[in-house]
Amino acid sequence: MAQSKEERIKLANIELFDQGDLGVVNEIFATDYIVHAGGKDYKGHDFIRRFIIQLRSAIPDIRVLKVEFLLKAGDTVAWQRTLSGTHKANMMGIPATGQKVEWRDMVISHFEGEKITEEWAVS
Repeated sequence: MAQSKEERIKLANIELFDQGDLGVVNEIFATDYIVHAGGKDYKGHDFIRRFIIQLRSAIPDIRVLKVEFLLKAGDTVAWQRTLSGTHKANMMGIPATGQKVEWRDMVISHFEGEKITEEWAVS
């Protein structure tokens, strides 16, 4: 049974952030995946895996609190997620604070078939 785009986005969030299951990358994301974030472009499965490992190392108790869908138009879904956890290690030059953090990401995901090919993200 095919999953909806929203179900695939939720699956990716739970498996990657909450569970740290990098095996889902091949299932959800196209091999030529690209994300536009912070004025830069990041490409491929290796980027996704490195990002998740880095984030889960810095915030080992990270959890997705909420995934909200804002708009769906054809093969594109606009959505936001709220994440939280304790900042326990250096992350992108930011020293560990030991503090509980909570933040929201806004994401637009474009699908080709059942796989996410391109995303635009603001955190």
